[in-house]
Amino acid sequence: MNTSALIRPAWTPATIALMVIGFMVFWPLGFAMLAYIIWGDRLDGFKRDVNRATDGIFAGCRRGSDKAARWGHGSARTGNVAFDDWREKELERLNEERRKLDEMLTQFDEYARELRRAKDQDEFDRFMANRNKSTAPTKTDPSTGTTPTKRGKGSNLLDD
Repeated sequence: MNTSALIRPAWTPATIALMVIGFMVFWPLGFAMLAYIIWGDRLDGFKRDVNRATDGIFAGCRRGSDKAARWGHGSARTGNVAFDDWREKELERLNEERRKLDEMLTQFDEYARELRRAKDQDEFDRFMANRNKSTAPTKTDPSTGTTPTKRGKGSNLLDD
């Protein structure tokens, strides 16, 4: 029995014919076949890596649900009333700490936002002051009583 496949990632007459037909029918199919011929031998390793990664993700989900059931986030109880009461009090204390931390985070975010606003306002005020200095009216010449005008290249298009 022949163990080599007819369509394998190699330059065989069948894969070349499929690539040419793919280009004639719809050009992305031809490119897909070309990619399979060139990089198809890496697909086994790629599939293996993807399977390993997804198995790890779903195994983590299973572990997370087991932990949730063990630590009171599910309906599972240990049967030891004293331990279960202590665990519930600790979880309530931790939830309170989490709430306090969330409030502190919100307060800090508001403080940082206000600080950025103040900094932006200061920069804007500085910009406006510099802008007003550069566009301030020019002083009049006391001898002639007129304002001096700058006459240079490009100041009047008709002068050029």
